[in-house]
Amino acid sequence: MLFAALALAATAVQAAGRERLSLDSGWLFHRGDVSMPVVKGHGMSYHNGKANGAWGAAAADFDDSGWRRLDLPHDWAVENPFDRNENASQGYRQRGIGWYRRYLPLPESDRGRHIELQFDAVATHSTVWVNGIVVDRNWSGYNGRSIDITPYVRYGADANTIAVRVDADAQEGWWYEGAGIYRHTWLVKRDALHIATDGLHANPVQRNGRWSLPVEVTLQSSAKAERSGTIDVVVIDPSGREVAKGSARARVAALESAVAHIKLDVREPKLWSLAQPHVYRVRATLRDGANELDRTETQTGFRSIRFDADRGFFLNDQSVKLQGVCVHQDHAGVGVAVPEAIWEFRLRRLKEMGTNAIRFSHNAPAAEVLDIADRLGLLVMDENRHFNPSPDYLKQLTWMVRRDRNHPSVILWSIFNEEPLQSTEPGYEMARRMVSEIKKLDPTRPVTGAMHGGLFTDLNAADALDVVGVNYQIGAYDPYHKKHPKRPMTSTEDTAAYMTRGEFASDRAGQVFGSYDDEPSSWGNTHRQAWRAIGERPFIAGSFIWTGIDYRGEPTPYEWPSVGSFFGAMDLAGFAKTAFWIHQAQWVKDRPVVKLVPHWNWTGREGQAVHVMVASNAPRVRLLLNGTAVGEQDVDPYEMAHFKVAYAPGRIEAVALRDGKEIARDAVETSGAPTRLVLTPDRKALIGDGLDAMPVTVSVVDAQGRPVPTTNAHVRFEIDGQARIIGVGNGDPNSHEPDKASERSLFNGLAQLIVQGRRDGRGELKLRAFAEGLQAAEVVLALQPAPAPPSVPTAEPTTPLLGWRVSPAYATRPDPNVVLAETDMNSWGWDEPPMRHDAGAKSFRLYRSSVSVRADRNDGRAQLGFGSIAGKAEVWVDGVKLGEKNTVEPAQFAVTLPQGGPRRQVTVLVEAAPGQPSGLWGRVVLEPGVR
Repeated sequence: MLFAALALAATAVQAAGRERLSLDSGWLFHRGDVSMPVVKGHGMSYHNGKANGAWGAAAADFDDSGWRRLDLPHDWAVENPFDRNENASQGYRQRGIGWYRRYLPLPESDRGRHIELQFDAVATHSTVWVNGIVVDRNWSGYNGRSIDITPYVRYGADANTIAVRVDADAQEGWWYEGAGIYRHTWLVKRDALHIATDGLHANPVQRNGRWSLPVEVTLQSSAKAERSGTIDVVVIDPSGREVAKGSARARVAALESAVAHIKLDVREPKLWSLAQPHVYRVRATLRDGANELDRTETQTGFRSIRFDADRGFFLNDQSVKLQGVCVHQDHAGVGVAVPEAIWEFRLRRLKEMGTNAIRFSHNAPAAEVLDIADRLGLLVMDENRHFNPSPDYLKQLTWMVRRDRNHPSVILWSIFNEEPLQSTEPGYEMARRMVSEIKKLDPTRPVTGAMHGGLFTDLNAADALDVVGVNYQIGAYDPYHKKHPKRPMTSTEDTAAYMTRGEFASDRAGQVFGSYDDEPSSWGNTHRQAWRAIGERPFIAGSFIWTGIDYRGEPTPYEWPSVGSFFGAMDLAGFAKTAFWIHQAQWVKDRPVVKLVPHWNWTGREGQAVHVMVASNAPRVRLLLNGTAVGEQDVDPYEMAHFKVAYAPGRIEAVALRDGKEIARDAVETSGAPTRLVLTPDRKALIGDGLDAMPVTVSVVDAQGRPVPTTNAHVRFEIDGQARIIGVGNGDPNSHEPDKASERSLFNGLAQLIVQGRRDGRGELKLRAFAEGLQAAEVVLALQPAPAPPSVPTAEPTTPLLGWRVSPAYATRPDPNVVLAETDMNSWGWDEPPMRHDAGAKSFRLYRSSVSVRADRNDGRAQLGFGSIAGKAEVWVDGVKLGEKNTVEPAQFAVTLPQGGPRRQVTVLVEAAPGQPSGLWGRVVLEPGVR
């Protein structure tokens, strides 16, 4: 299984010296903003201008004791109720501001290593602080980033504080984008000399019939002096056999980087294709003599791609029509925090439809999603979010290319979608610069952009592209090809037709669309029309229909109460609409396909004509009603076959024929009253690693076991075992039921719940469903034990006292409560423990700091602990002496902190023994008292 393999791979890499640890668990979350104090006065202004001068929830010592504890990935928007006053494009869900905090322990053994914090994506704009120091700001909800936090961290007993402010009011798209840290987080520990994140580039090339693998390994160093190392690279074929290897030496100056180049020859590799997606692994190991410093792996595949201006797309020199879909990244029940297994389910469903290409619109997907596309044999258009060559946005573009350029599934980079500047000279200049940046990193793949106008102006963005992408403009296909006969073209977006799953008559008042593929948008076409226009033109490389799966937001052409889209070939839960079967009939070539719609429950319409559509890739179909032939037709490969049948209850069948012989059959029966619930899991077992998740279909059958497609029963769920329900849905774009619940109504006979195994789960789980008047359902699933990926332990907060002011030495005992002027930043020094002062003629010194007292430590039991005080000492808090140390020898000391305000001033008066050094030699920390 995918997740067990990932865990084992992570363990192997960790053992080799690099540690890539999951940081998903143990976060604290606050919904809403935390106001920052108004900066006033010289002292506050002075502090505010310093590196660690964070206020409020960004401060290292902020009191987060009342915050909610949760694990990532997390989308807080999907937890909110629907609200008609919110943005329709964002699915009528409030987004707003949120804060996350986590405590990060680092042992002393990590000192000297390179420590990196990685966020795979945060929606939308976000700022990260480590120990109260701003370490990163990001301006997109779709790019990952790797943050070198080595300069800012502490080692040993004091946990480091990570704080993240997320601004989800910052909107990038016109679709549901979610809110929060919705992809994975990681902590990566490496040697000071190490292989950079995304620093292994291995993309095979073919010349003169021979394959080579040019490998680039980027090294970075956070060491204090020049370092050198040897890089060994091996190529491992799909069976696990090493098929090529090579080495190179590199020297890296302190705080610099260097690139090592190794060219490997691979004889007769197994090619990556749609039918046989052979994936190779490339492993790079960095050594210093016999010592292994770092190791990383990437997956790649041997395949050739090209776009031809007359004949379309070629994979391994074989013509392949792109049978593609556009998809957004949200799913029923979970919002944008989609587990990998649910992504795999979604892509498997699309491949079952006949899809061979995915456009991740309009942003880079999660890294693991591309791994799945590699493994399943799906082609990918990898799309950038922002059309902008300014430095902030080029950073997002180049991040995507660096991360994804080894994937065999990726065949196109897309730099924009439907930009108003596309028809202009500025649009051309912007595109030209972005294309140039991509080519520096990956010269092997073409670049496209999705044009929905402006194709025929004198100078436009298309003039800078390798492959011209066209959205919807069927009428432009032929004239543009005639004007630019040497330019490859593809549809980057087409169709945009409406359907509501399970409905077969449009009801504009009820905001429902029928599912006969006769409801195109005002700018699009039906699924059948769009594919005919593409399928009949060899020079159009292929199609990317809008969309493969429904998504939240953009409820076009409606608004409230519709909260989701109607465009998908499948609904938001992945249940098929008629468009699914139409495309399956159009696209699947290796097996017979026949599917008839609609259902056959039309009580009250006896004798009336019902429109029956048969989607089939057979040349001819015959229709039977209760065993009697009622029609036979040739099948139009684009339009399918259509019949008018007088309704009579019973069994209607479609028989697919070739040369007069039956090759496949589909049947639908009239069902009786709903009798019992049915639970159908996607798989028979769930992995108990805390990551694996599974969709379970909920349906109803009659007494004879026939599906009842018209019931909307309300169903409750229970689960026993080491698993949980993480979301529910039913694919109804007009439903306002919550996604995070243990109940859901069926929609036209179907609903879905998603279960996820807990970390260290084992045994079995029992899932039960109940509905009034129906027989309950139960399913038992195996929960297979598997190691979770290595992770950072969940740490409790520590409250160290830092930022001490240190007085000059006094010959006589000073007043411990002497007041420093707010403007005095220099007569007392600044330091942090350990603070050691040598003996002198003057024996007294004052040390002063402040402490934020967490609510869970403001109970009169908390201990203000001193790891070591050398000399006699008095401890004062807010002008009150709490304790006195009467010995001069270095020793631990502690006082009990009484209840009081949330912030206290701590002053320590130390008297040195004659001729002996003195000071606060150990850490000072506020710890919970014994209960």
